[in-house]
Amino acid sequence: MIHTVHAATLSDLDPRTLHGLLRLRTDVFVVEQDCAYPEIDGRDAESTALHFWCADSDGVPIATLRVLVDAVGDSRQYRIGRVCVRREFRGAGLTGALMERAVAYIGRDVSVMDAQAHLVDMYARWGYLPDGPEFVEDGIPHVPLRRPNS
Repeated sequence: MIHTVHAATLSDLDPRTLHGLLRLRTDVFVVEQDCAYPEIDGRDAESTALHFWCADSDGVPIATLRVLVDAVGDSRQYRIGRVCVRREFRGAGLTGALMERAVAYIGRDVSVMDAQAHLVDMYARWGYLPDGPEFVEDGIPHVPLRRPNS
């Protein structure tokens, strides 16, 4: 199945789509995974933050991720995060479609992500390898991953 992947900065998102993205992330991370944390962290509004998503036939976001730019000394690296898919659409290839688009956007530059530990092997398909010890965040084991510049 082919999935259309949309991309926009916060300033280019229409209010209905923004609401849908934030609701999806809250439904998955805060409600489903039972993690009370500040989902709206301020980074969505950064001028370099790019939001990727797939929507259902009504235009409601059903899968999303965001790409941020982190300053690291005198250089920068990209950071993929907030990857989630609405429960009833998992297994339909949406994460793959989003990751393909995000990795193409990042290109050959260095990028990192903190993945839930049980997803490490999946992210290896896009060149992300463990880059530090496992840690627990909000009660969920995570592993820092890095995709070196290629």
